[in-house]
Amino acid sequence: MKKSAIGKSQSRRLSCPGPDFVYGAPTIVRDGGVAEAISNWDTASLYTSSSARKAERDFVALNREGVKSGMVTARDLRHYRATHDIQRPIVTDRHPPTRIPQDIPFGVPTRPSESIADMLQYRFAQKWLEEQQAKEKTLLGRKPKKVQLGRIRDTRTTLLQKARPLEQPPSTWQLPRFQQIGPALDTFRDPEARERAMAVHNSASRRGT
Repeated sequence: MKKSAIGKSQSRRLSCPGPDFVYGAPTIVRDGGVAEAISNWDTASLYTSSSARKAERDFVALNREGVKSGMVTARDLRHYRATHDIQRPIVTDRHPPTRIPQDIPFGVPTRPSESIADMLQYRFAQKWLEEQQAKEKTLLGRKPKKVQLGRIRDTRTTLLQKARPLEQPPSTWQLPRFQQIGPALDTFRDPEARERAMAVHNSASRRGT
């Protein structure tokens, strides 16, 4: 076994093959050369018949039939597959592909050549100017659309403006003999201060309705 020298770093480079080495993948196809190319021409078949296709085993159907027969283990299913064979049906094309004639030309047809007289008389420039003028007339003939402002979201001020005035709450029931008797304690300085305080107390901004 080759060991690295003590005290020296290992080399990380790889040795290249010799000058006789050929790079690339080898070509496996072996043709007959020029003689076979002259004698016949290989063409790909457009349609393959259903009889030439190989049928495949339907393992889903095999497992289903095996379970119906009582095979529940992997060993039993393996033996069942060895003794039974169910193949998948070959899917045939309803319509075979269209056969293209061999003498049909492929590709895009050549655009007809332009006249030299049109190029010398600047017909293309005149045509372009006419198209631009027609577009400008169309744009000028259109009516400008009116800019519609979007709906402004409701704020606290707008909600207070839309709020309905509150109905006067019914007065509390009192005995007839106490209706003519005034309050024993009055903490307001004057009747105006009392009215202002009661107005703020019953306002919509405080009650939130």
